[in-house]
Amino acid sequence: MGEITDLIQRVNVGDGDARDRLFSLLYRDLRRLAHSRLNRSETITLLDTTSLVHDAYLKLLATGDLRFADRGRFLAYAAKVMRSIVVDEIRKRRSDLRGGGAEHVELDTSVAESACKDDERVMRVHEALADLSDLDPRLASVVEMRFFAGLSEADIAEALGVAERTVRRDWDKARTLLFSALR
Repeated sequence: MGEITDLIQRVNVGDGDARDRLFSLLYRDLRRLAHSRLNRSETITLLDTTSLVHDAYLKLLATGDLRFADRGRFLAYAAKVMRSIVVDEIRKRRSDLRGGGAEHVELDTSVAESACKDDERVMRVHEALADLSDLDPRLASVVEMRFFAGLSEADIAEALGVAERTVRRDWDKARTLLFSALR
């Protein structure tokens, strides 16, 4: 854990070797996050695990500043970045479905319908999560880290600086709020 924190601090002062080492050490965790995110539905996006990890890596580098205290907070932010990439892909695909200048190609309608349903579900969850974030940012963070990133209660508790029991209560409360928002 100390090595990750040290590397994050070194990345923030411009150490390129530390950046490469940091992502090398966290690559398996980032792949696990991406796989967990994409595994929820095969039709959500055309991205694969490696593409999502690499796109997230580029977005993280583009921020130019990794202000994270530890591994857990870094992975929580990476999960948020991955979620935004998937949502952006869905938005792009939706605009392409509405014309987008693409050549018309006949598709099996059952495949297209299931993809649209999955897209709609992801967008509804995204919008409900944004509303939840306005209501209680910590609840939204718990959902992102648990549902989207697949982090354990212990990892979430460490990242948020709260007890595991608090994470369980927050998870129950967030699920109840999201369920009623999605009905």
